[in-house]
Amino acid sequence: MDKNTITGMLLMGAVIFGFMWLNKPSQEEIARQQEAARVEAEAAATQQAQDLAAAAADSTADSDPAALKQTIRTYGSILGDTVGEKTYNLKNAAADLVLRGDKLSGNLTIAGGGVVEVSEALKKTTDNPVLHNRAVAALKSAAIDFIKNGSFARNMAGTDTTVSLQNDLVKIDIASRGGAIVKATLKQYDAFNADQVALFDVATNSYSFVLNTHSQRFDTKEFYFTPIALNDSTLLMQLDLGGGSKWGIKYTLQAGHYDVQMDVLQENMDRIIPTNITNMDFCWTQKMSRHEAGKMFEERNSAIYFKYAGGDVEYLSETSSDQKEMTDRLKWISFKNQFFSSVLIARSSFNGAKMHSEVIEKNTPDYANYLKNMEVTSSLDYNSTNPAPASFNFFFGPNRYHLLSSYDDMIQTDEDLELTKLIPLGWPIFRWINTCIIIPIFDFLGGFIPNYGIVILLMTLIIKLALWPLMHKTYMSQAKMRFLAPDIKAINEKYPGKDNAMTRQQKTMALYSLAGASPFSGCLPMLLQMPFLFAVFTFFPSCIDLRGESFLWVHDLSAPDAIFSWNVHIPFITNYFGNHISLFCLLMTVTNIMYTRITMQSQASNDSMPGMKWMMYLMPIMFLVFFNNYAAGLSYYYFLSLLFTILQNFGYRRLVSEEKMRAQMAENAKKPKKKSGFMARMEEMQRQQRAMLEEQNRRKNNGKGRH
Repeated sequence: MDKNTITGMLLMGAVIFGFMWLNKPSQEEIARQQEAARVEAEAAATQQAQDLAAAAADSTADSDPAALKQTIRTYGSILGDTVGEKTYNLKNAAADLVLRGDKLSGNLTIAGGGVVEVSEALKKTTDNPVLHNRAVAALKSAAIDFIKNGSFARNMAGTDTTVSLQNDLVKIDIASRGGAIVKATLKQYDAFNADQVALFDVATNSYSFVLNTHSQRFDTKEFYFTPIALNDSTLLMQLDLGGGSKWGIKYTLQAGHYDVQMDVLQENMDRIIPTNITNMDFCWTQKMSRHEAGKMFEERNSAIYFKYAGGDVEYLSETSSDQKEMTDRLKWISFKNQFFSSVLIARSSFNGAKMHSEVIEKNTPDYANYLKNMEVTSSLDYNSTNPAPASFNFFFGPNRYHLLSSYDDMIQTDEDLELTKLIPLGWPIFRWINTCIIIPIFDFLGGFIPNYGIVILLMTLIIKLALWPLMHKTYMSQAKMRFLAPDIKAINEKYPGKDNAMTRQQKTMALYSLAGASPFSGCLPMLLQMPFLFAVFTFFPSCIDLRGESFLWVHDLSAPDAIFSWNVHIPFITNYFGNHISLFCLLMTVTNIMYTRITMQSQASNDSMPGMKWMMYLMPIMFLVFFNNYAAGLSYYYFLSLLFTILQNFGYRRLVSEEKMRAQMAENAKKPKKKSGFMARMEEMQRQQRAMLEEQNRRKNNGKGRH
C-alpha cells in the first residue's frame, strides 16, 4: 500500500468521524430513544406474555420461556447484580418467581393446595401429568396477573403489616396491604359490647383508589405498600413502581384532633398513567357496627350523609334500604350513626357518586352486631403529572355540636361544611331553639355540674321560669275555671237541649268574661311550651353528652331505662313498644294522666262530651307506647316539665281566692259594657242564627198542626 492510499484512507476516516461527531444525538434524544426502547421492550414482553398465557396449559414446556423471563426483567424487582448478572424477583399471592441471569426458578401455589417448583411447569415430559398441568395452569395465571398489573406487579406480594398513628383521642391503624386505614378507635368512648368504639374495622370496612389506563385498571387495595415514617405524626404508604415512578398516600394525625389528613402523592406517574386520563376512582364500603345498647333508635339514626359542593346536606333513608346516583359535585361523604361519624372531606370535590345503603334484616347472623351495609363509588379529578393530585380530611369522631361547628376553622376550608347537620335537631324553628337556647344552657350547666340528671332538672326549671311571664295570665285563668264549674253547670241545667245551645253559649261566655277566665286555659300552657317540647324531642336522643351517663336507677341517659324486659316477640307491640318497660316513660305517663285529670276537672262543659274526655285520657297511653324506646333523658325531661306544670297549677289555685274573684265579677257586672267591633259582629251573627232557629221551629210546629 503506497503513501497516497494510506493518506486517502486517513482522510476518509476523518471525514466519517467528523460527520458522526457533528450528527451525534443530544442527551434529550438519547433519553427519548432509551424510553422508546423501554416502551418497545415492555410492549414486546406484554405480547409475549399474553402469547404464553394463551398457550395450552399442557404445552407450556414446549413454548419459549423467554416471554415470561422478559416479563420478570421488565416488571420485577432487582435482588442483586453480581459480575454483570442481574437477579430479578416477581411474585404475587400464587407465584414467587426468580430470574438469575437466564435461569428461571421459584415456587408456584397450585389448585387444591400445595407448592411446587417452577421447573415442574417447564418440563417437556413428566411422570405426573396432573401435577404438571396444575403447575402449568398456576404459571399461566401468574403471567396473566403480572401483565394485567404492569408496573404495579412488583407490589402484588408482601407482608401485611400494620402501622399506627395515635394521639389522646383516636388511634389509627394503617395496613401495608392497600395502604389504607383499617381501624379507627376512639379512645374516650366505649361501645356496649367492646372496650372502645371502633368506627373502622378491617373485616367490615375498606376503601381504595382506582387508577386507569386505556386498557388496564389498578386498584390500590390489591397492592402492598411500604410504610415510611416521616415523623411521629406522619406516615407515608408508598408503592415503588420502578423507573423512578412512585405512588403513595400520606397520613397526618395531629395532637388533640379527631382529624386525619390524607394526601395522595406521586412521582413520574405519567410513565404509567397517560396524561389524558383525567379521573381517579374512589370506592368505600362499610358494614356499620352497632355501638349502643338501644339498637332500634341507633338504627333509625344511621345513614349515608353527603353535602353538595356549595349546596345543602342530604342523606339516604335512615329507616329503609335506599340508593342514589348523582352527577353533581360533592364536598363530603359520611357514614353516620347515632353518636359517631366517619366523614371524608375532599379539599376539592368528588365528581358525583353512586350510593347504596341496605338495612340488615332481622333473623340474619349480622343483625345483632351490625346496622347497615353501605357503599359509595365516586371519582376525583386526576392528573398523572401533578405531584399531589388529591387531598382529603378524614374525620373519625363524635357527633358533638361544638366540635363539628368549629371544624371549618380547624381545617381552614373555603366553604361552610355544615357538619352540624349530622346531628338531627329537627325542623328549622326547632333547630334554632336547640342551637340558640337548649344547647347553650345545657353546655353551661354541664360545665360545672358533673351529674347530667341534675343538669336536666335545672334546665327544665330555667325554661319554665323563662316561659312564666308568657303563661301567667293563662295559669290565672285556669285557676278561676275551677271556681266557675258550679256556675257553668247551673247554666247547662237552666238552658238544656239543642234549642238553647246558643243561649247557653252566650251565658257561659258572659260568665267567663266577668271572671276573666278562658275555657282554653288548660290547653294554652301546653301550646306555649310545644316548640320547646319538640326541640328537646330531637335534642336528647342526639346528645352524646348523655351517652353512658347514669342517674338514679338509669345507667345510660341516652338509652331506655328498662326496669323489666322479656324475650318473647309480640307482633306490632315489640316493633313499636319494644320488649321492655322504661320507668321514666312510665312516670311521665302517670304524670300526664294526672295533668289531664286536673285540666278536665276545670272544664265542666266536658261532662257533656264523654268521647272527648276519653280521647284526652287516651293520649298519655299513646305517648307511653311511643316514648318507651326513646332516651331516658327525654322521658325524664317530659316528666319534670309536666310535674312542674302541675305544681304551678296548684300554686296559682292557692293564689286565686274565690271570694275575691266573686267580688271582682260583681264589680265587672256594674261597669258599662263596651262592645268591640268584633263582639258586636259576633252578637249580630248569634242574633241572626237564633232568629233562623226560631223560624225553623215555627214552621215545624205549623206543619205538625196541619196534620
